[in-house]
Amino acid sequence: KLFRSKLEKLHIKTYYHYPIEGYPSNVALIDSDDGYGKNDYIETTRPLVVITAPGPGSGKMATCLSQLYHDHKRGIKAGYAKFETFPIWNLPLKHPVNLAYEAATADLNDVNMIDPFHLEAYGETTVNYNRDIEIFPVLNVIFEGIYGVNPYKSPTDMGVNMAGYCITDNDACCEASKQEIIRRYYTALNQLATNEADESEVYKLELLMRQAKITTEDRKVTTAAKKRGAESGVPSAAIELQDGTIITSETSDLLGTSAALILNAIKHLAGIDHELHLIPASAIEPIQEMKVKYLKGKNPRLHTDEVLVALSMVSLHDEKARLAIEQLPKLQGCQVHTTVMLSEVDRKIFKKLGVDVTCEPVNKKTMSL
Repeated sequence: KLFRSKLEKLHIKTYYHYPIEGYPSNVALIDSDDGYGKNDYIETTRPLVVITAPGPGSGKMATCLSQLYHDHKRGIKAGYAKFETFPIWNLPLKHPVNLAYEAATADLNDVNMIDPFHLEAYGETTVNYNRDIEIFPVLNVIFEGIYGVNPYKSPTDMGVNMAGYCITDNDACCEASKQEIIRRYYTALNQLATNEADESEVYKLELLMRQAKITTEDRKVTTAAKKRGAESGVPSAAIELQDGTIITSETSDLLGTSAALILNAIKHLAGIDHELHLIPASAIEPIQEMKVKYLKGKNPRLHTDEVLVALSMVSLHDEKARLAIEQLPKLQGCQVHTTVMLSEVDRKIFKKLGVDVTCEPVNKKTMSL
């Protein structure tokens, strides 16, 4: 009620959908006045209405089917089709692209499946996923009630996805998908370490990695960061640049490993000697004093945002610092791995730079800094 009140204060119309016992199996109840009929009817004025939502499992299909039910009761003949990006119906069930979709929805426990309705109707093997297949009997009953016959013979029929025909480099798509699965796996490990996920999500992703025949070692920056960390004994990181070059870093007395990594990367891209300190210690130490002495912080090392601000100040009088800053856009699309979980500040900076980051599920407070 509080959320509804908030929306209404913004002059946004709101409608209620109610839980239906036995959904989606109890078709008789769903297709009745005590099922979809109990939901609020959303009045529309346009002949074509697009239903969208923030993510999967958010009620898009239920909203459409509920509207079909109510439109039929009001004598309105409405139709329905859906655009489902993944899984891609005309790629193999275990194609890396489809496995990457399962990885992306591991928290929902989505499972790619051969569409049994399509196979029965056409003798053709296509790929769909469990939620669409489970709800299809409901949709079938509703369409039969409206038109006397369902124009769709299968969940695959009701989709309008042509993405599979757009693949021009299958090898590139496969490799990108495998890397996405590994990134999702690390995300789940980090969430498990912070009690934001459970073991089942991690187990599913481990299974998907086995099906894709990959390990975390297939992510180049993972291997490089771990190697640097093993040698240094402190939090370390690695970045893979667009040309495949691997740059590494480690925590120092002045900089956190993420801040050091960004400096090392942009120095390389600018052709600046690695041994040259773009930001002199005399510029860093006052910032550290402010953090610890006056702001009561415990970690004196500069985070990524702080080091970039410091570099900006230096660039007013230093051409090399200015040249290094100009390399930042080249980090977009690069891959990073760190041997410890990052602070929220560092995560946000990498995101703003367009960098894909993974982290070992290790809290840096547990490491000797």
